[in-house]
Amino acid sequence: MAASSSLDCTRGDDSPRTGQALFYLGLLVVFLAASSAPTPLYPLYQRAWGFSATLLTLVFAVYMFALLLTLLVSGSLSDQRGRKPVIALAVALEAVSMGMFLLADGPGWLLAGRILQGVATGIATSALAAAILDSHARHGPLMASVGPLYGMAFGALFSGLLVGYAPAPLRLVFALLLGALLWQLAWLPRMRETARTTPGQPLSLRPRVQVPVAVRATLLRVVPVAIAAWALGGFSLSLGPSLIAEVVDLHNPAMGGLLAFLLPFVGGSSVLVLRRQTPRLALLVGGWGLAAGMAVMLAGVHGHTAWLLLAGTTLAGTGFGAGFMGVIRTITPLAAPAGRAALMAALYVICYLSASVPALIAGAATQQVGLETTTYAYGAVVIALAVLALIGVLGGGRRSVGAECPARRCAPAGPRDE
Repeated sequence: MAASSSLDCTRGDDSPRTGQALFYLGLLVVFLAASSAPTPLYPLYQRAWGFSATLLTLVFAVYMFALLLTLLVSGSLSDQRGRKPVIALAVALEAVSMGMFLLADGPGWLLAGRILQGVATGIATSALAAAILDSHARHGPLMASVGPLYGMAFGALFSGLLVGYAPAPLRLVFALLLGALLWQLAWLPRMRETARTTPGQPLSLRPRVQVPVAVRATLLRVVPVAIAAWALGGFSLSLGPSLIAEVVDLHNPAMGGLLAFLLPFVGGSSVLVLRRQTPRLALLVGGWGLAAGMAVMLAGVHGHTAWLLLAGTTLAGTGFGAGFMGVIRTITPLAAPAGRAALMAALYVICYLSASVPALIAGAATQQVGLETTTYAYGAVVIALAVLALIGVLGGGRRSVGAECPARRCAPAGPRDE
């Protein structure tokens, strides 16, 4: 990335800037890696500070709530004030949150750090995705689609490996992430501003969340697969390591990191494999993958068998990525272009609430009935939602679930790399 790329504004130049797109992709991956890095550490925090599973899932959930609220009010901030200033603010806040994790000596620090991290990630998500799309119109949609999933995957995996095999298990991963963020912040001024801002434009942070009338019936038929996927994701990222440790009796943090790695990694890979298929096929793969994968996971819990639990997570990961992509590519073509941002905001509200609220309930339930029983009940709900989505796809008619819209015509609504 040359220093000459630090021009202040675009002048209608839409030529691809691959190096800049890759820089922003790397920054997006670091943000999402930081979001999943605490996951393998949760059992260690519990043992060190003696807090409950309810508080553990609250630490996870406050991040999701903060991210959601911030994303709703700051989604268009970089359009109004420029990509680089907004990204710089997000990186600075994320760096402070990493410092809070480094200093943490009790659950209060974790809660505060996760809240600030949620705010930073909420600000960064839309700005970085827009910067990637601005920098490379051809490959940008695919980068912005799979980058967050791979970031979450490798963040959990490397955190688990560091916790299991490196010194300072509660500190090292955050020190490394802080170093990466500061390095990227130093390089950010070299990037070229891509937002076409208007000087003196008043700042507007009013959320726009709406499901157009033309979309509602189809959304009701297909959204259970997204709810099931994100609910499973929330459980995996909050209670997954505890499940490995308590039910399967494997206390190596690397195994907890591997469990949290598989779901988003396989999800991102399924997006790559299925991105040119019809939305209907993606929804079918999503429903069957989630239902079958969850069933195998429950068999692993019942048999206290680690390989079944990991195999089920892998299969469910296929459903996670395919199902969510199928929902997006089914509903977005039904909305007018001016209403798609508000529709996506509504979908993300549903998804983030699906990841956080059920996980909170599960955390409280473990105090009453135990983790294993809670997992059976949680898994049954995920399977029921996946089956409900399959009924909606199979019984709702081919047109209402996007079968008539091939990948070539649905490019704005789904990841593309052609």
